[in-house]
Amino acid sequence: MLANYLIGLREGLEASLVVCILVAYLVKTDNRSKLPPIWLGVGIAVGLSLAVGAVLQFGSSQLTFEAQEALGGALSIVAVGLVTWMVFWMRRTARHLKAELQGKLNEALAIGTGALVATAFLAVGREGLETALFIWSAVQSTGDGAQPVLGAALGLFSAVVLGWLFYRGALRINLAKFFTWTGALLVVVAAGVLAYGIHDLQEADLLPGLDDRLFDISATIPPDSWYGTLLKGIFNFQPNPSVLQATAWALYLAPVLFWFLRPQPAKEAPATA
Repeated sequence: MLANYLIGLREGLEASLVVCILVAYLVKTDNRSKLPPIWLGVGIAVGLSLAVGAVLQFGSSQLTFEAQEALGGALSIVAVGLVTWMVFWMRRTARHLKAELQGKLNEALAIGTGALVATAFLAVGREGLETALFIWSAVQSTGDGAQPVLGAALGLFSAVVLGWLFYRGALRINLAKFFTWTGALLVVVAAGVLAYGIHDLQEADLLPGLDDRLFDISATIPPDSWYGTLLKGIFNFQPNPSVLQATAWALYLAPVLFWFLRPQPAKEAPATA
C-alpha cells in the first residue's frame, strides 16, 4: 500500500504541478476565458486513464491463466520502462518545467481552442497512463486489489491537495530534491515489479528457471506474516525468488540507482568579454 501511495503521490503531483502552471499562466496573462479547454483536456486525460485501468483489470480476467501471466509479465516490464524514463526525465527537467510548459501554452494559444485541449490532455494523460499501468502491475504482483488501489487513491488525493497549496502559494519545497528522492524510491519499487514480471513470464512458460530457486527463507519471513506482507507491499519482496528473478532485480537496481543518484554535472558559467 505504501509503495502505491508513493506512486500515486509522485505521478499525481507531477500532473498537479502541470495543471497549476497552465492555470496560473492563463490567469496571469488575462486569458481566463481559455481555462475551460484546459479543464476539458484534463478531464479527458483522467477519463482515459481510468478506462485503461478498467480494461486492463476486467479484460485480463477473461484470459486463461497462462495468458494472464504472460500479459501481466509483459506489462510489468513495460511499466518499469515507462517509470524509469519518467523519473530520469523529471529529474532533468524539474528546474525548467515551468518555462517549457509556458512555451507550449503560448504556441497553443496562438493556434486555438483545440490546441489548448490537446496541450492539457498530453501533459496530464502521460502521467495518468503511466499511473494506471504501474498500479495495475502492482495489483497483479501483490494479489490484493483493494490495498494497492486504496494506497494509490490516497496518494493522488494528497497530490491534488499539495498542488492546490502550490497554486495558492502556501507551500514551498525544493522540487528538484523532492523528485530526486521520490524517484530513487520508485526505482527500488520498479525493481520489485520487474522481478515479479519475470516471475509471471516464467509461470507462463515463456522464460525458464521457475523452480531454480536462489534461496528460500519462507520459514524466516513467512509471506502471510505482517512483516512479510509489508515487505511485499513496499518492495515486492519474495522470500523464494528464482535465480533469474534475482539476477534481473540486481542488474536493474544497481546501475539504474547509481546513474540516477550520481551528481548532476555543473553547468558551465557563461564566458565574459
